[in-house]
Amino acid sequence: VNADLFVSIHANAAPNRAASGIETYYLNLAKTEKVAQLAAKENGTSLEKVSTLQAILFDLMANYKLNDSAHLAEDIQRSLVKSVRSSFPDTRNLGVKQGPFYVLVGASMPSILAEVAFISNTVEEQRLQDPVFQNLLVEGLLNGITAYAQSVH
Repeated sequence: VNADLFVSIHANAAPNRAASGIETYYLNLAKTEKVAQLAAKENGTSLEKVSTLQAILFDLMANYKLNDSAHLAEDIQRSLVKSVRSSFPDTRNLGVKQGPFYVLVGASMPSILAEVAFISNTVEEQRLQDPVFQNLLVEGLLNGITAYAQSVH
């Protein structure tokens, strides 16, 4: 549909119910076993299939807008954390990471996956239901996209 950007918004989950924070991913090979496990969960598949996906990614990466996606991920992560911390100062910044997520494969434009909170964390689950928190997420996403767009023009 000739989109300029692809932004996929998710609620994270972890076996450790104390896990919390915001992290943003762009497409690349999984750098750690933890990221590979998250990718398997997000992709609704097994670690073995994630390994197959990673092999396919080697071929795709020559044409992929990796640097643009990394830049978009940085701008969105920075803006999300700043926005949310304005009312929820204890929000953890988990940073920008790389991972093999199906939802990002095949995008011909800069693309990211934002994990905006952990639904497995009781406090963050409640925040996800709070309109104030939701509006801060929207503001953070918008400001991050705007910062990215201004930097490429």
